[in-house]
Amino acid sequence: MADGMQIFDRVAVRHHRDRAAGLVGQVAEVLAEVADRLLDRLDDVTRSFSIALDVGGRGVVAPLLAARGMRVVSCDLSPAMAALHPGGVAADEEFLPFAPASFDLIVANLSLHWVNDLPGALIQLRCALKPDGLFLASIPALGTLAELRTALTEAEAGLSGGAAPRVSPFPDLPDCAALLQRAGFALPVADLDEIGLMYADPLALLRDLRAAGETNAMRLRDRRVPPRGLFPQTLAGMPSNDGRTRATLRLAMLTAWAPAPSQPKPVARGSATVSLAEVLRNEP
Repeated sequence: MADGMQIFDRVAVRHHRDRAAGLVGQVAEVLAEVADRLLDRLDDVTRSFSIALDVGGRGVVAPLLAARGMRVVSCDLSPAMAALHPGGVAADEEFLPFAPASFDLIVANLSLHWVNDLPGALIQLRCALKPDGLFLASIPALGTLAELRTALTEAEAGLSGGAAPRVSPFPDLPDCAALLQRAGFALPVADLDEIGLMYADPLALLRDLRAAGETNAMRLRDRRVPPRGLFPQTLAGMPSNDGRTRATLRLAMLTAWAPAPSQPKPVARGSATVSLAEVLRNEP
């Protein structure tokens, strides 16, 4: 991919996740909450799944899938993070090593938002699914950490007269649904879910981001030492309630299927035998 298309520093992403592998237990509760909400969609599916791929589950998703009776292969960009699940595979989401039609379920929980070529990664994930295989993913959407982004920008602008990119850009919900269609998935659905996190100690938010491997990995990030007082002033400027600092996760929950002949197809355009106007005229 051309450098101009690379928003994220993938080496930094791997480094951050390597470092977080020993700390991720600190945020396991939040990761599990998101995973539970995502995997709830399996309860609405009548078919069963035998072999699943867990993409970047950070040791949380694989046990949940195994508890449902599936054989699970877990992969992560970070070898240390992949090792949290027995037999985990170190693999780059942009260059997946799996053969076509290897899995009947793929789950990517909070693991695709540091990918430069997201359409390409989604195509590879779709190809790794068997026909009529299910893809589930959660991706931070526009508005995630909005409180932190705003406070950081205002604090840095006040201290230095400008602001460097410090919080990852996130897609909007319609963009996520369009990406699924572009990648060739069938029956794509994108829902929005929101989790509000409250911190008695605002510094705990920054510690949690580090423990999750979610610190700044943008290619154009400012690599200089931040201005003195940036983070204390940022945290002081974040909204609070009863003395607790709020951080919001707005999550795009994605559901889609690998195409299969047995799936329902939309009727051909122009094949309707009754017009909408006629239906409306006949309503009581």
